[in-house]
Amino acid sequence: MASTQLSPAKTYRNGCVFSGKQQTQRPATPRGLRQGLGSDTRWQPMSTRRKKIYEGKGKILFEGPEPGTLIQYFKDDTTAFNSEKKAVLEGKGVINNRISEYFMTRLNTIGIQNHFIRRLNLREQLIRELEIIPLQVVVRNAAAGSLSNRFGLPEGQALPRSIIEFYLKDEKLSNPMVTEEHITAFNWANTQEIDDIMALSLRINDFMSGAFGAVGITLIDFKLEFGRLWENDFSRVVLADEISPDTCRLWDSQSLEKMDKDRFRRDLGDVIENYTEVARRLGIMKEMPTVIQGGLH
Repeated sequence: MASTQLSPAKTYRNGCVFSGKQQTQRPATPRGLRQGLGSDTRWQPMSTRRKKIYEGKGKILFEGPEPGTLIQYFKDDTTAFNSEKKAVLEGKGVINNRISEYFMTRLNTIGIQNHFIRRLNLREQLIRELEIIPLQVVVRNAAAGSLSNRFGLPEGQALPRSIIEFYLKDEKLSNPMVTEEHITAFNWANTQEIDDIMALSLRINDFMSGAFGAVGITLIDFKLEFGRLWENDFSRVVLADEISPDTCRLWDSQSLEKMDKDRFRRDLGDVIENYTEVARRLGIMKEMPTVIQGGLH
């Protein structure tokens, strides 16, 4: 494939590809908000009347209140198989917002810098604006999904060691797996950035495996994204995107029941109930509405 087809010709920021156009949209007030949520019952989206920078499958990015910031809005939209399967799961965005806040905050305390600044309300976070590296980084601890299919491994089989895989962020190409040679040849990242990404990914894996393991959940694999945080002429690699059941494979350690997006992919049902159970076990259900099928209560 010619390099002109693969080399990103546009600016990537927080998972976005800027094409020069920006749209303005006032986000709809989330359905299902009920009394009994404390101050959250009267929340006003910070993104209201702000310029929409980009809308992806699960999130919307708006310009932030200060230079170098963005507002990240978590949607209830759910997709699988490169958007061939779609649904709206009411309350999913609220749960993912809180779980992502939980992990981003704690990762920052152990020295893993990320784009998260603070949670603004039920569905929005204030984040740092980054130049996104156009790679999906998948960390695998046990066989599942495409790894099982590629190598004929039974799902759940522990791997000899954690494996890191790179995929190009390009849905039109079905997010193909790429090697370090591809990454450096097409200038998606340099050698030092790849080393930093791998080191950070393994540290994140250690922390998250411990956090989930302590509450009876096995971290099978997960996807990360990284970006460059620029300070004058220098940049450093920091964690971006989100950490949630949308981006992780999570199994109950005893029953081996899936507690993640595979429940949607495979029509297992009870998606929101399982996302809620993950949040409950992590101890972040306080000050958070109860999420059940059919809305927030």
